[in-house]
Amino acid sequence: MAATPAWQPQEEGFKEICGLLEQQISHLSSADKSQIWHHLQNYSHLPDFNNYLAFIFSRAEGKSVEVRQAAGLYLKNNLRSTYNSMLPAYQQYVKSELLPCLGAADRHIRSTAGTIISVVVQIGGVVGWPELLQALVNCLDSNDLNHMEGAMDALSKICEDIPQLLDSDVPGLAERPINIFLPRLFRFFQSPHASLRKLSLASINQYIMLMPSALYLSMDQYLQGLFILANDSNAEVRKLVCAAFVQLIEVRPSFLEPHLRNVIEYMLQVNNDKDEEVALEACEFWSAYCDAQLPPENLREFLPRLIPVLLSNMAYADDDESVIEAEEDGSEPDRDQDLKPRFHSSRFHGSDEVEDEDDDVVNTWNLRKCSAAALDILSNVFGDEILPTLMPIVQAKLSAGGDDAWKDREAAVLALGAIGEGCINGLYPHLSEIVAFLIPLLDDKFPLIRSISCWTLSRFSKFIIQSIGHPKGYEQFDNVLMGLLRRILDDNKRVQEAACSAFATLEEEAAEELAPRLEIILKHLMIAFGKYQRRNLRIVYDAIGTLAEAVGGELNRPAYLDILMPPLIEKWQQLSNSDKDLFPLLECFTSIAHALGTGFSQFAEPVFRRCINIIQTQQFAKVDPVAAGGQYDKEFIVCSIDLLSGLAEGLGSGIESLVSQCSLRDLLLHCCVDEAPDVRQSAFALLGDLARVCPIHLHPRLSEFLEAAAKQLEISKVKEAISVANNACWAIGELAVKVRQEVSPVVLNVISCLLPILQHAKELNKSLIENSAITLGRLAWVCPELVAPHMEHFMQPWCTALAMIRDDIEKEDAFRGLCALVKAHPSGALSSLVFMCKAIASWHEIRSEDLHNDICQVLNGYKQMLRNGAWDQCMSVLEPPIKEKLSKYQV
Repeated sequence: MAATPAWQPQEEGFKEICGLLEQQISHLSSADKSQIWHHLQNYSHLPDFNNYLAFIFSRAEGKSVEVRQAAGLYLKNNLRSTYNSMLPAYQQYVKSELLPCLGAADRHIRSTAGTIISVVVQIGGVVGWPELLQALVNCLDSNDLNHMEGAMDALSKICEDIPQLLDSDVPGLAERPINIFLPRLFRFFQSPHASLRKLSLASINQYIMLMPSALYLSMDQYLQGLFILANDSNAEVRKLVCAAFVQLIEVRPSFLEPHLRNVIEYMLQVNNDKDEEVALEACEFWSAYCDAQLPPENLREFLPRLIPVLLSNMAYADDDESVIEAEEDGSEPDRDQDLKPRFHSSRFHGSDEVEDEDDDVVNTWNLRKCSAAALDILSNVFGDEILPTLMPIVQAKLSAGGDDAWKDREAAVLALGAIGEGCINGLYPHLSEIVAFLIPLLDDKFPLIRSISCWTLSRFSKFIIQSIGHPKGYEQFDNVLMGLLRRILDDNKRVQEAACSAFATLEEEAAEELAPRLEIILKHLMIAFGKYQRRNLRIVYDAIGTLAEAVGGELNRPAYLDILMPPLIEKWQQLSNSDKDLFPLLECFTSIAHALGTGFSQFAEPVFRRCINIIQTQQFAKVDPVAAGGQYDKEFIVCSIDLLSGLAEGLGSGIESLVSQCSLRDLLLHCCVDEAPDVRQSAFALLGDLARVCPIHLHPRLSEFLEAAAKQLEISKVKEAISVANNACWAIGELAVKVRQEVSPVVLNVISCLLPILQHAKELNKSLIENSAITLGRLAWVCPELVAPHMEHFMQPWCTALAMIRDDIEKEDAFRGLCALVKAHPSGALSSLVFMCKAIASWHEIRSEDLHNDICQVLNGYKQMLRNGAWDQCMSVLEPPIKEKLSKYQV
């Protein structure tokens, strides 16, 4: 058979594709770029289109580097979607054209070749391209700079994108590829060419987390190399040395222990590097060191030198974007790109929802923020020890006069906020003075001093509230409150944002202390509401929502509602059902509905109807976006369901008339089986809330709701989405106490799911364990005859969980279940009697007289049942405080 002739491009196709690429990259061409892109897309359906691109990239010598590079980048993107469907001969052609480009004279061509090679390896692995490894080794060993640099560039991209591939066995190779490359990478640490030093170090750093045995065994050589490169003339190399030390201290601190003094000394030196990126990378070391929980004493002696460095790096750089942005006028409308993505966290029933971290005001990480974070963590590790070094510098900076020293003053205020948690004991005697000093800074002429003073005051809000009862304490609280309200109406966007966030923190601490000032607070917030641009509006919503949660029913007065509600309702009417600016408003209404309770009735109907409409529209858009007139976005559903939950909780049975007139039941069932966990999480929260206030409207589809909820408790589902399981479990319990016997079809199924949850209590979150214990108790209370035969299996972990729950109505229900089971099947709890006694002793006080009597009966029943000293033996195992608590029950 004759050999297949090698692929050759047709002149016409070559010219046409080159022409399109030239137009695509030309700044002068008037051609429509999207049309050119469309033409190229049409070509991409031709089986040999990638071959043309590879040919243009590697061989079109007469064409400009820009056109060849464009062909290469187009090839890279195209291979991602088409490589696996290409003819093997064409795959081979593309690969054979790429390898010679590793040594191309032009740096851009070499770099693009490296990028494409990494993509091919991601798709086909090393096994699919045996020639590649040999070609890379030949180039690295060639002593020709272009070849060494081209191979190193490709290798560093493979190490970055798919490091594990080089640390796996390859058929036909005696050792793993990483073992072949590592000695060569170490050799380049000493290359005279900065590009090779940089690429080789970057490649090895990718393996610190994976730690292949080749690197583990060469650790001494690696560390020696790092010390040699530590003072490299190239800033990129120094930055990579710092990054290596930071990663090593995080994942393999034992390797650095023998060299720790030298490493700390070096990091301290480069934390002041003239290149800010190197200094930033070095600064990460201090937080990483503390997070790794290494002995603090190794750092202690360096603190007097480290703290001044951190403080000097906390001052704004002249080119910091915040300094430039701070000049922006507050009346300038926000552009779309100014709006950060927002995330709504679905409703959660229980005691330990994950707290969200403080939102950083602007999300660019830089040396200033990293230094402040390091100071914060050091203050938490060393506490007041750092104050003798820190405070004289802070005081000197604060008293620096003159306009040109404003950045030092600002950094000193930031430092006070950063240590506000860790050094609180040492600061405590001086806090009144510190707060008194900060209040006038709220009116400073420099906007960034005004904004940082808001933040630092908010860090001391606990102290400010605690001092209210002391002489002058209320006056100081009032001065802070009024100062923050003034700043909420600042003309500067940065200050507005900082003031609103600080005010929300103060609100959470102050709670009912805000009541006497509610009118003036509401007036300020509503002026801000009318004044702010889109981005900061979100923060006003948050401040209003936090205020509602803080003062609760105090808000429910006509004078206050007349200030608060009309602007919100006007905004509510302006926004369309597909406008994402609706999300924070929905969240805000949720908090208000919750706070006002039945006081929200007058606003409830339009709000309720709109939520139903939004859910319907989104469920329609999910099936047919074109007919629905918009793309599906589950966040609309989650926010609307959560607002309905807020209404159910606020209005109580008053929501019944609204529920009875609409299709909420069917919409909710849809959401309970949605594939998105956050939709299910909110749906089960609403199911439980509706079960409490109007179970009759859930009735027609009760069995489907119970089945959907029970499904979430299967252990595989629990591991996937623990918050969904938590809410579903709670909802089953709420339904059980309302529909009683009708829950019986799912009882055994639910109990078989709750048992493994209770048995694995240590690995799962506290809230799920509590809800599981309560729901098990509620099922036992309404269907004791079904549950009692299985008691022996779950009594011990169940009683252990019951003992952890705080006194409330849900705990009462669970213990009613416990008593019902014991009455039905007394011997079932005998082997767990000690655990049951501990659970009973966990009550501080049982408010319900009949439950108290039931528990007395249960204990006395066992006392009579256990004769010949068996009862006394059981009691002797219990600690004295538990015995004492049990004496309330006449045993």
